[in-house]
Amino acid sequence: MKEKILKYNPLKEYFFEEGCFINEIFNDPEEVSLSIARARVKPGARTRLHRVKVIECHLILEGKGRVEVGDLAPQDVGTGDLVFIPIDYPQRITNTGKSDLLFLAICTPRFRPVLYEDIEDFVGI
Repeated sequence: MKEKILKYNPLKEYFFEEGCFINEIFNDPEEVSLSIARARVKPGARTRLHRVKVIECHLILEGKGRVEVGDLAPQDVGTGDLVFIPIDYPQRITNTGKSDLLFLAICTPRFRPVLYEDIEDFVGI
């Protein structure tokens, strides 16, 4: 893959079954090692309990939330915090603030919907 600059396009945002809005900033089939998406969770909303078959990091850009990952106790997160999620770990996040919770979802290898598994009705943390 060659060097490039990708301009952010807010019109590319879509609702994903996980329960949040996603804008794929970088997710190119030619570059399998990495993907970066901007996620947006509305105030009071919570994503579904799920796991993915990639390593995922959430870098909180704006807002406040409460994150649940694997066996960790639920923890409050805010701007600048980073959540590291190993492959196949149960996870979800709740927006506990009064404005949108925005974060980057950085995945390696790159995220594809087939790697997402909803476990809301099967596992509780």
